[in-house]
Amino acid sequence: VQLQASGGGLVQAGGSLRLSCAASGFTFDDYAIGWFRQAPGKEREGVSCISSDDDSTYYAESVKGRFTISRDNGKNTMYLQMTRMKPEDTAVYRCNPIGTRYWGQGTQVTVSS
Repeated sequence: VQLQASGGGLVQAGGSLRLSCAASGFTFDDYAIGWFRQAPGKEREGVSCISSDDDSTYYAESVKGRFTISRDNGKNTMYLQMTRMKPEDTAVYRCNPIGTRYWGQGTQVTVSS
């Protein structure tokens, strides 16, 4: 199983980034997929999740209205569009098929004030 997260970087507060998670080694469209983040010294936090059939989504209150999750089952890829970003969004972002132990290496997102 491979989960390759990309799209992170340095952005100013108020800016936008689009993260991607390219998956392989399992049946992608059998699983709900989630984005999680972890900042230094903090617990891992669930950011957003999307159902296997793209029919329902979940957002943490801290990102609701600013982030949008989507997936393309034909490409085995999930996305997180992040807008109106805040310094508190700074973290390593990783994707995870819900209910599995599989984690990608993550992508660093840094938001400057």
